[in-house]
Amino acid sequence: MPATRSLARGNPGDHRQLPAGARRLIYNRCVSLLKSFLLLTLCAASAAAQQQPKPGDMQVRINYLNVCSPSDADRQEIVAALERIPAAPRFGPEFEIARGRSTAPDAPMASWVRVRREFPPEAPLTNAQYSVSLDATDIIETVVLRWREPKDVMQVSIEDSVSAVASPATVVSSDTPASRIRIERFGKPSLGLSRCAKADQSAYEKVFAAASRVMSRYRAALGVRQSVPPELARLGLGSSQARQQKAAGDKK
Repeated sequence: MPATRSLARGNPGDHRQLPAGARRLIYNRCVSLLKSFLLLTLCAASAAAQQQPKPGDMQVRINYLNVCSPSDADRQEIVAALERIPAAPRFGPEFEIARGRSTAPDAPMASWVRVRREFPPEAPLTNAQYSVSLDATDIIETVVLRWREPKDVMQVSIEDSVSAVASPATVVSSDTPASRIRIERFGKPSLGLSRCAKADQSAYEKVFAAASRVMSRYRAALGVRQSVPPELARLGLGSSQARQQKAAGDKK
């Protein structure tokens, strides 16, 4: 057959010598493969574009603090921040005394008193704040100091905590040792040190002692022993017995 002889004699790779139907079939398959390749390329480019963050996208970073045993470098920075706090603060005329009660999901109602004093413009700090918070289990005192020009340290927070069985008035009139220190830094992760019952913290005793001295000085400078007890009494929390009676009434 002439067609058979022509195909046998021709170049197997020469599609021009194939029948028209075969040529159309090969053409259609090539076009289909080309479309699939282009589709896969576009999908890969789209996925890569979605994975790359855009300039306006928000990126979330999570930093974990080792508050039981911070590194030596972090410990030195905490000590340096505590040493920068003025030992004899001189406040301006502005002040605030507030009291109230707050609730939070899955937490007991807490009563609190807050005292804040402002520093004059030439002072390195903007303000100093003391607060005491009481709920059914704990009494927490906190002193917060904020820097005016936060080039490195923005805020220092020192906290102590005692069991709720103690009298609020007794806690306010005492110098309870610090149990938690937190340093908020500008453009850097925060630093922290907390009392941990199961950790060996002998290397940090001097840091806790320095924080306790700062807290004691600012309790006195803010007049906590004079201003806070009357506010606690207005909340019905001047003594442990009154506080227990108030807590029982809130539950009802």
